Amino acid sequence: MTGRFAFRLVKECLNQKLKSMATRNVIPKHYTSSSSSSSASTSAVKPKPNIPHSSRKGRFFTGSTIGLVIAGGAYASTVDEATFSGWLFNATKVVNPLFALLDPEVAHNLAVSAAARGWVPREKRPDQQILGLEVWGRRFSNPVGLSAGFDKNAEAVEGLLGLGFGFVEVGSVTPIPQEGNPKPRIFRLRDQGAIINRCGFNSEGIVAVAKRLGAQHGKRKLDETSSTTVSTNDDVKHGGKAGPGILGVNIGKNKTSEDAAADYVQGVHTLSQYADYLVINISSPNTPGLRQLQGRKQLKDLVKKVQAARDEMQWGEEGPPPLLVKIAPDLSKQDLEDIAAVALALRLDGLIISNTTISRPEAVQSNPMSKETGGLSGKPLFSLSTDILKDMYILTKGKIPLIGCGGVSSGEDAYKKIRAGATLVQLYTAFAYGGPALIPRIKAELAECLERDGYKSVYEAIGADCR
Repeated sequence: MTGRFAFRLVKECLNQKLKSMATRNVIPKHYTSSSSSSSASTSAVKPKPNIPHSSRKGRFFTGSTIGLVIAGGAYASTVDEATFSGWLFNATKVVNPLFALLDPEVAHNLAVSAAARGWVPREKRPDQQILGLEVWGRRFSNPVGLSAGFDKNAEAVEGLLGLGFGFVEVGSVTPIPQEGNPKPRIFRLRDQGAIINRCGFNSEGIVAVAKRLGAQHGKRKLDETSSTTVSTNDDVKHGGKAGPGILGVNIGKNKTSEDAAADYVQGVHTLSQYADYLVINISSPNTPGLRQLQGRKQLKDLVKKVQAARDEMQWGEEGPPPLLVKIAPDLSKQDLEDIAAVALALRLDGLIISNTTISRPEAVQSNPMSKETGGLSGKPLFSLSTDILKDMYILTKGKIPLIGCGGVSSGEDAYKKIRAGATLVQLYTAFAYGGPALIPRIKAELAECLERDGYKSVYEAIGADCR
C-alpha cells in the first residue's frame, strides 16, 4: 500500500513537471511527437537561448525535489508499515523545532490543527507487552497519556491517540463557551523545559465538544459493527469509546458561575456518555476561587453531587465511567489528608496528581518569564508533584489508582512516577517541546527501566518506593 502511494505521488509530480515544461515550450526532444520533430528539422536553426542563472537554480531545485520524492518512494516501497512509521516519527524531529519560532499559542493551535487533520505520524508498531495494564476494566496498551490542556475542545482525539499514547484526556470543558484570559497567556521557559500559562479555561463549551465526541463515538460504533474481529475476553475491553486508546474528559466551571456544582453536573450529563473516564478539575490556578473546592467539606459536597448526577443516568452493561479528581501540587499536609479521606470515604475512582504550580522553584527564578503570573508546568514541577504523589499513595494506602502528572519528559521520569505510586502517567509540556518523536522514546525507555530492575509488568513497580 505504501509503495503504491509513493508511485502515484512520483507519477503526479512527473506529470505536473511535464505540463509545466510544455506551457513554456521547453519539453525535451525525446518527448516530442514525430511530426513536431519533422517540422523542427525543416525550420531554420535558432540560436541556443541564454538561460538565466535563476532559472537554472529553479530547475536544479525542481530536479532535486523530484529526486527526493523518487528516493523516498523507493524507500517506502521496500519497507513494512512499522518501519515506515518509525521513519515518520524520526522525521518530525526536523519539523518540530520550527514551532519554537512561532508565538506559543499560535504554535499550539497549529499543532492541534495538524493532529486534527491527520498530518501527524500514526504509530503502527505494537507496544511492548511489559507496558500493558488493566485499569477500571479497560486495557491500556501502555501507561503513558496526554494530559488535559492540549486538546481542550476535542478537535484531534483520533490523531492524538494514533500517535501511540495509551490514553488522551481532553478539556477542560466549561458549560458555556468562554474566551479565557487576555493574550498573551502562554510563556516559554525553554532553558528550563518549562511553560507558564494563565489561559483560564478557554473553551468552546460542552455543546461543541459533545458534537465532536458524538461523531467520534458514532464512527467507533460503526467500525465495531462492521468488524469481523471477535473479542476473546468479554471482561476486559481493548481500547475505549474513541478508538484503540482510552479517552478521558476533563470538566471545569465557568469563570462567572456562582454554582460550581451545577457546572460540573451539567458537564457530566452532557459528556459522560462519550468518556472512558471523567475528571473534575478543581485545581487550575487561573480560575478565581476554583482551588477552594479542594477543602474537605467543599470537595465532599461536590463529589457527592457529581457522583449522583452520573449514577442517575442510564448505563449499559459497562456501567458509568470512572470519576477522578485533579488536585494541585500547592497543598499542605492537612489538605492532602482531607482529600485522601474524602476519596476513600466516597470511593472515588482515582486522583490526578497534579496540576500546575503557582510556586516558582529555584531552577526557574533566573528566567525573566518566571515573573509572569499563572501555572508553571514542565521539568521544574517534577520533584514537587512526585513528592505529592508519593504522599497521596501512602495516605490512600494504594487503594485508589493515581495518575502521575507534572514534569515527565523521559522514560526514567515516568518510571519514577510509577515507583512513587502512579498507575498511569501523563505529560504535556515535554510533548510541546519534543513533538511526536518523544512518545515512542519514552515508552521504550520506560520498558528498559522496568526490565533493568527485574519487573515483569507495570503493576509490580507501582508504589515500589513507598514499600
